[in-house]
Amino acid sequence: MNVPPHATGPLPWPQWAYVPGEAAGLDADYETLALAKAMVPPAFRGHVPARHPALRYGLALNDRGYFWEAQEVLEAVWAAAPQNGRERILLRACILIANANLRLRMQKAYSAARLFGDALGELRTFTSRKAAPGGDGFVESFPIPALTALLQAKLGRAELTKADWIALSAIVRS
Repeated sequence: MNVPPHATGPLPWPQWAYVPGEAAGLDADYETLALAKAMVPPAFRGHVPARHPALRYGLALNDRGYFWEAQEVLEAVWAAAPQNGRERILLRACILIANANLRLRMQKAYSAARLFGDALGELRTFTSRKAAPGGDGFVESFPIPALTALLQAKLGRAELTKADWIALSAIVRS
């Protein structure tokens, strides 16, 4: 996935991937994340556009191993998504997956499995909600069945490892 553009060109990648508890004294690259968060409106009307730069950037951050940063950007998009909508549920699942990926990096497999399970629960809630009229929203472009199957496969393993992290953009393309 390409880096989405912002006012002065493509959004830059953070200078480092923040992992809580690692590299004492090294905090997250908040300045870089602020560029993406500034692109999120106070509220999306009707739906979150699938091609919104902050959404695409958040997914791309996850896929490049910036799991903590992905959560931060996706949470900003989630906060602006229409209340009680299906997109909030899907975004919450993506945030949980980014958090689980971070836990895998931190070698906390049990915590990661729990978060993957929570994400799967969100997707089950999602499928029980009625769909709104179609459009170019994030929900319409995201293959929920593929992500559900992938989460079920991960949770069916005896033990998760760092290699079990989930790339969200790869699912969107498949």
